[in-house]
Amino acid sequence: MTSHRKHLVRDLNHFITCYICKGYLIKPTTVTECLHTFCKSCIVQHFEDSNDCPKCGIQVHETNPLEMLRLDNTLEEVIFKLVPGLRENEQQQEIEFWRRNKVKESPDEDGPICKKARVDEDDDVKGDGDYHRSDPQIAICLDCLRNNGQMGENIVKGLMKKFIRCSTRVTVGTIKKFLSLKLKLPSSYELDVLCNGEIMGKDHTMEFIYMTRWRLRGENAVMEYEAIRSRVRS
Repeated sequence: MTSHRKHLVRDLNHFITCYICKGYLIKPTTVTECLHTFCKSCIVQHFEDSNDCPKCGIQVHETNPLEMLRLDNTLEEVIFKLVPGLRENEQQQEIEFWRRNKVKESPDEDGPICKKARVDEDDDVKGDGDYHRSDPQIAICLDCLRNNGQMGENIVKGLMKKFIRCSTRVTVGTIKKFLSLKLKLPSSYELDVLCNGEIMGKDHTMEFIYMTRWRLRGENAVMEYEAIRSRVRS
């Protein structure tokens, strides 16, 4: 018989707790610029006073960082399965919150339970895995251009699934982070993303590139990437 290894929840706390409040992630929300995840209420409140990520300090957006937030419902389900009673506890606290803060302009509703049901329905509509449903979509092909390793070393391999569909608001910087994670690129290398042989700036959106660089309208936009060894100052 094969033995099953048991893991304690506290061994995973580093991955399922919020950097801001130190509690378990509730409505986990990821910053698309740096891929750090926080409680939704924590990160929204943080962005009222700052445009920087509270964990790494990177500037998320110059004017409206809330645009760069995406709910992670899959992670939320994982946390609820790992931590017994967490889902029920949060639901009870939400019901009590609405009971204490009953909305005056809706006296015919049956209090917090009806309010909560409406909130859950909204969450289901927005949180089925497509976090850009309201945005225009664009299909992109990500091709590996070449490797710049030494001695013919194969640094970057092509993606197994090179076609992706994303929001037109996604920036080249986010595409770079996606590629770095998927390709497990060594830290000594950087990625350049090109369109029609021209290196794209990290703040360029897919819509901007499609409208100004991609010439074959009506087909999938082809983006190329290559690995460049970072220069080390002597």
